[in-house]
Amino acid sequence: MKLNTAKRHIREGAKNIFRNSWMSVASIGAVTTTLILVGVFLALILNINHFAKNIEEEVQLNVYIDFLADEDQITQLGEQIKAIPEVVSVTFSSKEEELTKLIESLGEDGEMWEMFEQSNPLNDVYIVKTAEATQYKNVAAKVAKMDYVEEVNYREDTVDNLLTFNHYARIIGLIFVGALLLTAMFLISNTIKMTIIARSEEISIMRLVGAKNSFIRFPFFIEGLLLGIIGSIIPITLVTVGYYYLYTKVNLKIPFFEWLPFNPFAWQLSLLLLAIGAIIGIWGSVMSVRKFLRV
Repeated sequence: MKLNTAKRHIREGAKNIFRNSWMSVASIGAVTTTLILVGVFLALILNINHFAKNIEEEVQLNVYIDFLADEDQITQLGEQIKAIPEVVSVTFSSKEEELTKLIESLGEDGEMWEMFEQSNPLNDVYIVKTAEATQYKNVAAKVAKMDYVEEVNYREDTVDNLLTFNHYARIIGLIFVGALLLTAMFLISNTIKMTIIARSEEISIMRLVGAKNSFIRFPFFIEGLLLGIIGSIIPITLVTVGYYYLYTKVNLKIPFFEWLPFNPFAWQLSLLLLAIGAIIGIWGSVMSVRKFLRV
């Protein structure tokens, strides 16, 4: 495409916005409202995922070793656990270490457990980590069948509830975001359709003198792109400022919960909203023009 032609298309696309000012305002308003909600929802979903990931990283499979197992049998059990494909790490914790952890975790109440230092009732433990939280159930079933294993514990209810919540949160979030984006695309498509109808005579003349559909279509492509980009400016500002306030001022004091770092998260979210605005603007334009120019 020649430079002069490209300039002409950009100029015409920008003019189209002012020619249909009220419809353009409505479309920009729709994009703005949509992207504010999308931005808030994306920030919420991504932080929930971050929270879930933090919890998943804290999950571990505790394999309590039979009191009757000797040192060689304990070592053999550890090698068998390491051989499971899903396992990424296996750490041995003696019953003395387990008692120390218990005393420290209970604070002042832990002093009563100090009397058991000479006759420790706890088990030696293998602490097992897997690559994904979804793999613990399968690994636990395999380990439970091994010799010298007294009990296997990985907070099954907590992990299952977490995975279920995260799964449905993602599905609901995607459905909600998808519905909002379709609404914005529909409004932008109608705006550009009104522009095309208003210029139908001019477009007919252009086609009669041999103008290609691509030549006619490109200014509307630019119009949709500009509507999407303009409509994303306010949402980006509001969402980033709001997130900065939450990140610096609000401490929810929930175990394992921490906000995603403002930088680079704010930049990534801003670029994502800008891209979404541009895409829904372009999509609305392309759909509208394609129907109108179809022979």
